[in-house]
Amino acid sequence: MFKRLIFGFIGIVVLMLVVAIGLDRWMSWKTKDYIYDEVQELPHRQVGVVLGTAKYYRTGVPNQYYLYRIQGAINAYNSGKVKYLLLSGDNAQQSYNEPMTMRRDLMAAGIPASDIVLDYAGFRTLDSIVRTRKVFDTNDFIIITQRFHCERALYIALHMGIQAQCFAVPSPKDIMTVRVREIFARLGALTDLYILKREPRFLGPLIPIPAIHHIPDDAQGYPAVTPEQLLVLQQRLADEKKAAIAKAEQLKAAAEKAAADKAAADEAARVKAEQDANDAQQDDAEEATQPAPAPALPGRNPFSQSRSFGH
Repeated sequence: MFKRLIFGFIGIVVLMLVVAIGLDRWMSWKTKDYIYDEVQELPHRQVGVVLGTAKYYRTGVPNQYYLYRIQGAINAYNSGKVKYLLLSGDNAQQSYNEPMTMRRDLMAAGIPASDIVLDYAGFRTLDSIVRTRKVFDTNDFIIITQRFHCERALYIALHMGIQAQCFAVPSPKDIMTVRVREIFARLGALTDLYILKREPRFLGPLIPIPAIHHIPDDAQGYPAVTPEQLLVLQQRLADEKKAAIAKAEQLKAAAEKAAADKAAADEAARVKAEQDANDAQQDDAEEATQPAPAPALPGRNPFSQSRSFGH
């Protein structure tokens, strides 16, 4: 009996592994026609979506996956295959900002800031793909990442009715551990799509690419802004925002005071007008109650005195 349970459990595990590997291979087969390994073979598209990852491992060692993606984005842009680069990644913590990190490195490579768009809410591959369509109004774009990641991203796009292709950049040699994790990531993606029917955590207002931006004349371009300069800029923007709020409050207080003064002046004028009207009515009433003067006798001057003269 115990052996049957052991063999039954092993059989279930083996079956689950076979199903997982089968689904993994099926996803690869389903998306293979949309993946390009050479930049020369890429079709021309307006937007290239770079899927974010950490620049360094926790040990401080540079992440080769990140470096290959950045180089792939540079190659796709410089070859004219894409006009804009949408950098989609995680920005959940103040000290961890994938899009801003990618932006600095791309600008250091000579790509102008005006051709770089940041998506700070690309927490998962599903978020990045769906937000590109629903937030950035792009339905035909090129994804830039490693091949195994291309296959999952493209499958999500196909399921959502989104047109996309993928530029498969090289992968590091020690890919076995990541590739095993990818099998479970694909199972998670299938669960999100078919069972949980998940949507991105955040969508937000429509931001078409290219969007019309007002760039100040004194805006800093190449070279990239250093982290220290970025902190100074953020502090200056915060101070300007506080000053603008204080000025708005002062203007509001001044407007309220002017309105109150005007209301007080109007009330005083109304009271004075009523008082003047009452005084006028009282004067009219007094004139009406005064007796009329006695009429003068005819042929006699009331102001003269009669005198008698003798002869």
